Amino acid sequence: MIKEIFEAISVLAIPLIILGFVAFATKKKVPVYESFVTGAKGGFEVAVKIIPYLVAMLVAIGIFRASGAMDLLVKGLSPLAHLIGMPPQVLPMAILRPLSGSGSMGLMTDIMKRYGTDSFIGVLVSTMYGSSETTFYVLAVYFGAVNIYKTRHAVAAGLIADVVGMLGALLICKILFH
Repeated sequence: MIKEIFEAISVLAIPLIILGFVAFATKKKVPVYESFVTGAKGGFEVAVKIIPYLVAMLVAIGIFRASGAMDLLVKGLSPLAHLIGMPPQVLPMAILRPLSGSGSMGLMTDIMKRYGTDSFIGVLVSTMYGSSETTFYVLAVYFGAVNIYKTRHAVAAGLIADVVGMLGALLICKILFH
């Protein structure tokens, strides 16, 4: 029953959100198409501006993984994962996701090839991917692109949201698929 409700919500969520934005903008007499085109033009300019920050972030992630720091962190967190009922095989995803979208996508693909897309581990990593954000990537690239260097509480808030997303993914997957 719960699974069917979630499936119905997931099918309707994105179209309803888009229609809601368009309806709200129309009600407020915002020229929707023109605003979209202006935003797309600005997006291209931002993309060019963030390239140095993107390169720096990708190099840092490469160093983190190649140095063995990721493996040490996974080994240290494995007892905690067992304690909360999280398969230790998904810990690399929980660690890498706040750092890199493409890196975590590649890792998710590898985990799914190893354990299967319909396995509990496969479903869990894909749910984790969708339930969290690339916090450090966002801070490094987007904050850097608009010259924000004092992030105040953004790091803590982002990491708390990532942890809640990962734990929420674990809970939902245990309820629906375990």
